[in-house]
Amino acid sequence: MDKIIDILDSIAYEKGLKIDDVENALKEALIKTAQKMVDHTLIFDAKIDRTNKKLVLLQKIEVIADEDRRLFGDSKDEDGNTINSENYISIDAAKDINKDLEIGDFLSYELEFENMGRNAATILSSNFEFRLQRFVEENILSKYKEKIGKTVSGVVSRVDKNESTFIEIGEIKGVLLRKNRIKGEKFKIGDTLKAVVKGVNIDKNLGLIVELSRTSPKFLENLLALEVPELKDGKITIEASARIPGTRSKIALSTTNEQIDPIGAIVGVKGVRINAVSSQLNKESIDCIEFSTIPEMFVARALSPALVNSVKIDIEPKNGEKGKAIVTINSDQKSKAIGKDGLNIRLASMLTKYEIELIEVATSSQSISTLDKQNSENEEKTMDTSTLEALFK
Repeated sequence: MDKIIDILDSIAYEKGLKIDDVENALKEALIKTAQKMVDHTLIFDAKIDRTNKKLVLLQKIEVIADEDRRLFGDSKDEDGNTINSENYISIDAAKDINKDLEIGDFLSYELEFENMGRNAATILSSNFEFRLQRFVEENILSKYKEKIGKTVSGVVSRVDKNESTFIEIGEIKGVLLRKNRIKGEKFKIGDTLKAVVKGVNIDKNLGLIVELSRTSPKFLENLLALEVPELKDGKITIEASARIPGTRSKIALSTTNEQIDPIGAIVGVKGVRINAVSSQLNKESIDCIEFSTIPEMFVARALSPALVNSVKIDIEPKNGEKGKAIVTINSDQKSKAIGKDGLNIRLASMLTKYEIELIEVATSSQSISTLDKQNSENEEKTMDTSTLEALFK
């Protein structure tokens, strides 16, 4: 037992645990062992005496009133189990031991752990290791829950038949499911990759595991922060982002510094910053727009490169549901607003949280063209004199 006390600090350091957690694990293990080896209905406690390097096992007995039925062993607890009367002592009997004792106090008797036999040491070791592992898992769970939304990097250790990619991240294993992988990406054992922490779960087969994602808009934001110092310093803020992973994305930017061009800072000289991020996202195209607190203006900017005539907010977003915006647009801008395969309008809707309805109007050039066509038809009708000739014949 003395040796266990000596190595508590070493165990705490190796496992990355607080010394209090290690001591609690040892005390819980000792109590559990005593319940198994002596009597599970008795009340035990454990203390660590660091001064004397001693682990103390105690049996606790509660002082109760003389007439309390728990003294006679025929009363039952809330679960219907018979109460062990050895856990209690009457106040009169307790006063004979210590006259200062009152009802509700406890008497404690030290037990010799060595007298429990050789099996007790094996059981104690097993219980201690189990509780240590529980504290380790709780510690790691807490640590990685704080990292949700942050980017981590690791080395690919395995790719299974479902194309789930397993990554070693320090002391824990991460998994990048196929649905959280950018379309077209493939990884092999030994590859180093970055991903954002999506969640932390405990799998009954794999244990504690971190769920990773490379498709989350947060991953795009984190990569941009690594490339753009103004984002990291808080001089530029990403107000909203939307992605169709590996294809195209939109980000809305704002700044409180009038001397900073947020879009120019993100793009960088000759596009070097934004291209560096795009290359990590399977050549994903990234559109930057300036954020506006005026929803009509924000929707109009989100539909760029299309130019819109007007925006009317029909329904405001609320309770997590999208609002509705009616956008009037010239017919020659409609294809730009919609984009290839509808990507542009989908991203604009995701970015602004508005369902966007387009109302197409004819352009002035089209109106002139239509008028010229009508005039031409009238001229053709005027030049046709066959009807007049028929009258004179």
